[in-house]
Amino acid sequence: MPDIFDEVEEDLRAERMRHLLTRYAGVVLTLALIAIVGVAGWQGWRWYEARQDRKAAQVYVTAMLEAEATGPQAAAAHARALATFDTLARSAPPGYRTLARLRAAALNADDGHATAALALWNAVAADRDADPLLRGLASLLWASRQLDAGDPGVLAARLRPLAIPGGAWRDLAEEDLALLDLRQHRTAEAKRRLTALMQDKTAPGGLRQRANALLAGLNG
Repeated sequence: MPDIFDEVEEDLRAERMRHLLTRYAGVVLTLALIAIVGVAGWQGWRWYEARQDRKAAQVYVTAMLEAEATGPQAAAAHARALATFDTLARSAPPGYRTLARLRAAALNADDGHATAALALWNAVAADRDADPLLRGLASLLWASRQLDAGDPGVLAARLRPLAIPGGAWRDLAEEDLALLDLRQHRTAEAKRRLTALMQDKTAPGGLRQRANALLAGLNG
């Protein structure tokens, strides 16, 4: 008797399943198609992004080479590089947009166009969509270029957040703050910062040497 009941129950389950499949076959098929299209679309989008990244990388490298040109053709090459960086900054994938602005700023600074360079660094520093590490670098460069003549309060406000312990740009920001202290005749504070840098075993060797040389000069 139990076997008969089991067989009847299995038949009933099978019959209910056939009814469900008949009733909802269209829905199941639609969901399956949506899943397939979704996977295909995602793969297609990833392929498109990779293609755009490769294209941007090629254009960026070409502009970099022109930015490094020297000699009689340097001015024309630099102009072409700046135009390319400007295009990348407007239309390239996010990472290359930021890199293009940073490289354009450096090229402008090297060619004596300080106002344009500062504007680009400031734009990257304020761009919340940019990588935080690159935003910090832009702030550092923006401040470093104005240590001699910029407003000390404004520069210090930009440098202090970069000088927090463990920050990627901490050592360089501390060096700039020490130079800013010297400019304002705050010699004791400058010596404190420079001594800390000189004794910091994790700081780059070149930076520690610069701190040591400045301290030696300050101590006569």
